[in-house]
Amino acid sequence: MMGGMRGYRLLAVAVAVVVLAGCGRSRVVREYPHRGGHGPATALPPVRVSQPKYGATALVQRGQTVYRIATENGITALDLALWNDIPPPYTIYPGQRLRLYPSDRRDPPVRPAVATRPATTPPATVPVTPASSDLVWRWPAEGAVVATFAGGDPTRQGIDIAGKAGQPVRAAADGVVVYSGSGLVGYGELVIVKHNDQWLSAYGHNRARLVNEGALVKAGQQIAEMGRSGASRDMLHFEIRYNGKPVDPQGYLPKR
Repeated sequence: MMGGMRGYRLLAVAVAVVVLAGCGRSRVVREYPHRGGHGPATALPPVRVSQPKYGATALVQRGQTVYRIATENGITALDLALWNDIPPPYTIYPGQRLRLYPSDRRDPPVRPAVATRPATTPPATVPVTPASSDLVWRWPAEGAVVATFAGGDPTRQGIDIAGKAGQPVRAAADGVVVYSGSGLVGYGELVIVKHNDQWLSAYGHNRARLVNEGALVKAGQQIAEMGRSGASRDMLHFEIRYNGKPVDPQGYLPKR
């Protein structure tokens, strides 16, 4: 019951963002206590990582939400929505069948249910970049990379760029904002930009979101302010996704 109410509240947040999109520029600023600050410390929400279930699906029942189904299956709401091409405000319907794993769109998605390789053998390497991208990417923020992408590691699906609170976060390429909100656990204040049918970029842990869903943005345009929402330090969590699957951003960003 509690999970259902929570999922309903998160869905309501996403719907509210869409409704407000036509009312002008949105700005969400939240203060988070930090070491050395005043006031009681507040525990940060745990970062959720997805555990894909290859070949498995979930049949939507009455009253279920994307968040509830994702949580029950060890998947983030963002991943579940992207894997099934569900657009904001992430509405699903009874009888709808959702895939619990990403689709490569090139190779058969079903994998063996039981791994046969010895425990000492490292997992198969996941390709960090598709063959090519027609997009011209640029760095979304200034700062040092303090956490890198690791293929096959669900806890490292992007890179973390350290910086200062309020520092500009910019669109990495031209596109349209398809999500601007804080309803996805582990990402804080999040902006997602769709660049074309294959490519998305995500910008998490912001202090403020400066764009609404549906806004057209240009490469280098400021879309947020860096912060620590859902994080232990001021930084930007940045992901690039190809057909819904995370790839290594540093394989596309220009060399520094």
